[in-house]
Amino acid sequence: MSLIFDDDKQNKNFLDLRRQEEEELVDTLAQAHYGVPPVHLSVISIENDALRTIEENDARTDEVAPFKLLGKDIHVAVRSPQPDKLENLRKYFTDREYIPHFYMASLASLEKAWERYKEISFASESKLGSISISGESLKKIMANIKNIEDIKKAVVDAEKENVHTTSHILEIAIAGAVAINASDLHFEPEENTVRLRFRLDGILHEVMEIPPSAHKFINSRIKLISGLKITANSIAQDGRFSIFLDQDEISLRVSLIPGAYGESIVMRILNPKSIRHKLEDMGVEPKLYEVFMKEIKKPNGMILLTGPTGSGKTTTLYSFLQKIYSTEIKIITIEDPIEYHLPGITQTQTDTEKGYTFLEGLRSALRQDPDVIMVGEIRDSETAKIAVESALTGHLVFSTLHTNNAAGVIPRLIDLEVNPKILVSALSLAIAQRLVRTLCKYCKKERSVKEEELSLFNSMIAKAKSYNKNFAEYGVDLVNPFKLYEPVGCLECNSTGFHGQIGIFEAIYNDAKIEDIIVTNPSEREIKEAAKHQTSLSMQEDGLVKILKGITSYDEVASVVDFYEE
Repeated sequence: MSLIFDDDKQNKNFLDLRRQEEEELVDTLAQAHYGVPPVHLSVISIENDALRTIEENDARTDEVAPFKLLGKDIHVAVRSPQPDKLENLRKYFTDREYIPHFYMASLASLEKAWERYKEISFASESKLGSISISGESLKKIMANIKNIEDIKKAVVDAEKENVHTTSHILEIAIAGAVAINASDLHFEPEENTVRLRFRLDGILHEVMEIPPSAHKFINSRIKLISGLKITANSIAQDGRFSIFLDQDEISLRVSLIPGAYGESIVMRILNPKSIRHKLEDMGVEPKLYEVFMKEIKKPNGMILLTGPTGSGKTTTLYSFLQKIYSTEIKIITIEDPIEYHLPGITQTQTDTEKGYTFLEGLRSALRQDPDVIMVGEIRDSETAKIAVESALTGHLVFSTLHTNNAAGVIPRLIDLEVNPKILVSALSLAIAQRLVRTLCKYCKKERSVKEEELSLFNSMIAKAKSYNKNFAEYGVDLVNPFKLYEPVGCLECNSTGFHGQIGIFEAIYNDAKIEDIIVTNPSEREIKEAAKHQTSLSMQEDGLVKILKGITSYDEVASVVDFYEE
C-alpha cells in the first residue's frame, strides 16, 4: 500500500494553522500589550458605509479597516495599534466628525475587509450612516427626560422648533426608554393611529399616539439601521443595532411582524447597566445570600434556576458569574442569545441552523478546559445528562430549567432520564425566583390590613416558626400591628405607583435528607417536606417579608406567588 500526499491539501492545512496562530496572537496581545479589544473580521459583517470613510490605498498602506458605522461612532480594526498610529488615526476620523473606536486585527482579518472595496467602488453611497442613531444626540435628549410626561413634552417641543418631527420621534422614543429604564419599546399600528408603549418593570404603559404617516418613516428607518429588508412588509423579520453611550454599548433587538394596519415593531433594549446590580441588592435575604455564596464558590457542582420568562433568571446567573470571576479560572457560556457582554468571560451563542445547539455548545465547551460553564437552558435529556456529568468531573455548572418551584427541579431532571444516584452527587442548589415591582418611595401610602390577610399572615408566621424560621430576623416588626402599603402614582414613578423590581427567592440545597430522598424518585411534595428543616424562606415567606417591610404590595406578590399553595 502506497502513501499519497495531497500537496494542495497540506498547504491549505498549513495556511489555516498559520491563520489560527495569528488570530490567537492577536487575542493575546490586544488587551495585554496595546489596551484595545481584538476583533475577528472574518466572522462579522463589514459595512460598506464604514469602508467608505477611508480610501482603499490608504487603508492597505496603514493596515487599517473601518468595519462598522453607527451614527458618528466608527469602529476601526488596526493591525498594529501603536499609540502614535492610533493618535494619527484618531485625528483623521475626528477631523471628519467621527468618534473612532479601535480594535486589533490580524492581517488575514484585514484582507477580508479590504476585499469588500471592490464591491463598493462603483456603488452609490447608501444612507445607512446618515440615518444611524448617534449616542451623542441621545444623551442630549436624555438630559431632559425623567418620566413619560417629559417624553411627550420633547415631541411637542420638536414640533414647535420646526424640527423634522417624524425623523426625531425615534430618537426621542429610544432616548426616553433608556432614560427611564424601560426594557422594551412597542410601536403598534391601529386603524387610525399608532400606539407607542414602553414596558416598565415588566408592565406595558402607553406613552403617546403617533400618526400613521410618521410610523411609515420610523418603520423604514428601523429596518435600515437594523439590517432588515425595507421592501418586505408581509413577513416577520428580526434584526439588531447598537448605540454607544459613553463607554457602554446598548444593543437593541428588533422584531417586526405584519399586521392588519401595518407592521408591529418591538425593540428590546439590552443595557449593560441593568446587570450591574449586586446580588445582595436584588432581594436575596442575608441567610439565603450566605447559602448562594457558599455554593457558587465550590469548585464543582450544579446550580439550577427556575422561573417563568421575565423572572430575572439571566440577571441572577450573570450576577453569579461576576461574583466568582477571576483571572485564574476559565468561564464559558452557551446562550440564546447573548444578552449582555461580560468582560473576561468566553460567551458563545447558539445557532440551530449551523447545528450549534445547547447540547453541541456544552460538548464543545468541555473541550476548552473550562472551570465554570453556564448553559442558558436545559431542554432535553442529552443536555441534562452531560451537564450532570460535567458537574461530577470537576466543573461548576450553572443553568436554568422549566419548573414552577425549587422542589420541582429534582423530579424534572429525573424525567429527563438523569440517573438519581448520579444526581445525588451532582446537584448543589435548586433556586426558584420571581420578580415583583417595588413601591415608589415618594407616593406609596399605608392601608389597613384586611381580616383574611391578617389570618393568612399569622398562619404563615406560626408555621414558619415551627420550622425554626423567625421573621424578626428578616426585619419584620412582630410586636406592633402589621402595616401594609399600596401604590398611588406620581411623576417620579410615571404615575404607576412602582419604581424598579426586586426578586422573590426560594432555594433547596443538597444535604443528607435531600440526598436520601433523591434516589427514591420523589414527588415535589416529598421534596418540600424533606427540605422544611432548611431555614431559608420559601417564596411565599420571602414575599410576605417584603410585603410587611413595605417594599412591595400584597397584590403584587399575590400576582406571582400562590399564598395558599401547600
